[in-house]
Amino acid sequence: MALFRIYPEKDAFIWSEPTVGGLYGNAGKDEVLEIGGYPDADLTGRTNRAMIQFRQADITSSINEKVTGGFSASLNLSLASATEIPDTFTITAFPISSSWTNGVGKRVDSPANVSGVSWKYKDDGTTQWTTHGCDYLSSSAASQSFDLTSNYDIDINVTEAVESMYSGSLSNNGFLLKINDAYENYTTASVNLKYFGSDTHTIFPPYLELKWDDTTYSSTLTELDTDIATIKIKNHKPEYVDSDKVRFRISARPKYPARTFTTSSIYLTEYKLPSASYWAIQDDFSQEMIVDFDTTYTKISADNTSSFFDIYMDILQPERYYKLLVKTTLNGSTIVLDNNNIFKVVKNG
Repeated sequence: MALFRIYPEKDAFIWSEPTVGGLYGNAGKDEVLEIGGYPDADLTGRTNRAMIQFRQADITSSINEKVTGGFSASLNLSLASATEIPDTFTITAFPISSSWTNGVGKRVDSPANVSGVSWKYKDDGTTQWTTHGCDYLSSSAASQSFDLTSNYDIDINVTEAVESMYSGSLSNNGFLLKINDAYENYTTASVNLKYFGSDTHTIFPPYLELKWDDTTYSSTLTELDTDIATIKIKNHKPEYVDSDKVRFRISARPKYPARTFTTSSIYLTEYKLPSASYWAIQDDFSQEMIVDFDTTYTKISADNTSSFFDIYMDILQPERYYKLLVKTTLNGSTIVLDNNNIFKVVKNG
């Protein structure tokens, strides 16, 4: 299985509360994107909505050059903070129907920065939205529901919209993210979800994730069937360039192989991991899972040489250290292998 991440060309959030002078500000350089509803000082209901767009060229080239067969696409944002979260709510990603200017403002700017998109305008104050709060399409919209057991990170399946953007049947103006109508213009509480935006200085920028099935599982090698084994990534290096695509090969052998009549050492015979084996990436400093184990999209392959998996290094934030993890089931026991395979990703040039 394989995955690739595209990072935003631009993002911003807009809010329906004007300044004292009647201006609607821009937040194109804020580190967070706000979604929700709240009462202003006069107890008038107000709304926050987020906007995000990915380069069409990045979508096209990623699908053309990397994806094999069908794919799924998900829009992902990590929660920074939240207040007065309802028991249940929904966030929907709507395709935006016209172009917009990102701007360089922040919500706290005083006077309000009007360099780009706002509740009233698509740009720096020249062109109004047809409907204030962004013009968007209900077709190809996708939603995610939350309840008290949720972690509130956004992971919305936007495959239909991305397929249409790729084919050209839908203009790529990005997505509008809004909470369900019941909590917009809210007057009884301040429902505010803040998500890390592309200007964050953390390891959690938003991204569009493409996932597809490129698994191969050869019958050439014998499958490892004992947990008394030696399993390691044999071509791990301490550093990779962010433009690299790396194939990691896994050496898997029983610690005490059965004796056979052979001219070569039985201790050098490679085995493959069971088909239900997966890889993951962890941030070494924070211990956060950057790519978690996924039974569909981080499945480990096998050919006539060994088990293996591929990683595009530009899905990771550069100048940080990461750790590779492997999960498999042997002799009825599920184990996570942490052999301290730590590596750094550096910028190409």
